[in-house]
Amino acid sequence: MPSTTRSVLAALALLLAPPVATAQVSPVHAELDRLTSQVNAKVVAWRRDIHEHPELGMQETRTAALVAAHLRSLGMEVRTGVGGTGVVGVLRGGRPGRVVALRADMDALPVTEMVDLPFKSKVRTTVRGQETGVMHACGHDNHVAILMGAAEVLASMRARIAGTVVFLFQPAEEGPGGAEPMIKDGALDNPKVEAIFGLHVWPGPAGDILYRSGPTLAASNTLNIIVRGRQTHGANPWGGVDPIVISSQIVLGLQTIVSRQINITTAPAIVTVAVFNGGIRSNIIPDSVVMEGTVRTYDMDMRKSIFEKIARTAEQIAAAGGATAEVRIDSGYPVTRNDPALTERMLPTLKRAVGNFSVDVGPLITGAEDFSYFQQRVPGLFVFLGVTPRDQDHTKAPANHSPYFFADESALPVGVRTMSSLALDFLMPPAARVTP
Repeated sequence: MPSTTRSVLAALALLLAPPVATAQVSPVHAELDRLTSQVNAKVVAWRRDIHEHPELGMQETRTAALVAAHLRSLGMEVRTGVGGTGVVGVLRGGRPGRVVALRADMDALPVTEMVDLPFKSKVRTTVRGQETGVMHACGHDNHVAILMGAAEVLASMRARIAGTVVFLFQPAEEGPGGAEPMIKDGALDNPKVEAIFGLHVWPGPAGDILYRSGPTLAASNTLNIIVRGRQTHGANPWGGVDPIVISSQIVLGLQTIVSRQINITTAPAIVTVAVFNGGIRSNIIPDSVVMEGTVRTYDMDMRKSIFEKIARTAEQIAAAGGATAEVRIDSGYPVTRNDPALTERMLPTLKRAVGNFSVDVGPLITGAEDFSYFQQRVPGLFVFLGVTPRDQDHTKAPANHSPYFFADESALPVGVRTMSSLALDFLMPPAARVTP
């Protein structure tokens, strides 16, 4: 991409940055806003560079090197190879105080990009024996660039910070999961993190923020069922045990768990069978069938009950047909649960950070996030930043994981302001905070 074009587009993104309300803004917040505007052209350039060079989970070596070099240039203590390819940067403020963490995920998806951009991904790879493109179809390129920008803003304000900010650049959110390995490698220790904040881009009006107190994203568990019958000729079904028919009955039986066996007024739940493999020829009843699916829940007791009901349903239907069923459910990702007290405390910060845009309560989301592992250790808040151009209907915009997913860069300054402000305000003494 020509440097002149890059410069023009970066300048355009800077001009599109939303205005910030100036009433009752403290000098420290005014400085934060000024620094956000100054760093925006870099944030845009970082985002485009990362977007053009996406890397799958636990392969983010180029991205991690870019991040580490930037954090070192800001004078931070930097650890690399954390939890695989993760990067941790520690910014110690000019005064003693508490410790807060900011997190961004770095990995891309095995998706072939269909959006016609000057910085479109052309990266190819092989996954499960199939060639595919690699794309930041979930917007993690934005997350990394936003947090790099926040790091520069807060480093420039080091003398004003009462405490320490830990920057967590995490691998493999899309799988196999990088938060848990980072925690095991001490990402939340030395210094001991007391609260954590995260942000995710979303198909909403560019610059708007959604948040929710309590359960926000679902727990996600992968379901695997192997039904074993006895192979026979398709013209002689009584000579064997048909796992196709029995597995079909199991699929139907599983649908009654959510619809008839749990109290969904307590919390919603989902049981989905998405893979059904069995047989290789039209006239041979196979020996076995393999099914895979997903379970989504928001309540730990309900999740346990659903797991028990899945096993009972599969095993007893199989036994009734003369087959056996082996049920395996992985540990998955826990519920992403925003700490209510922390959410309430930081709501004025969110409202100030978006300026003229809006902050609203969002819906329960059936997607999952391994940010939840961090929240199991310390209070956390995870919010969503709209990135759909404001002249488009965001309800019809391609969603995350689509090959057509597109992020409007005018939302990037809001992201930088939000992450910087959450850290700064959490560490700020109560008397120094200004409510918008």
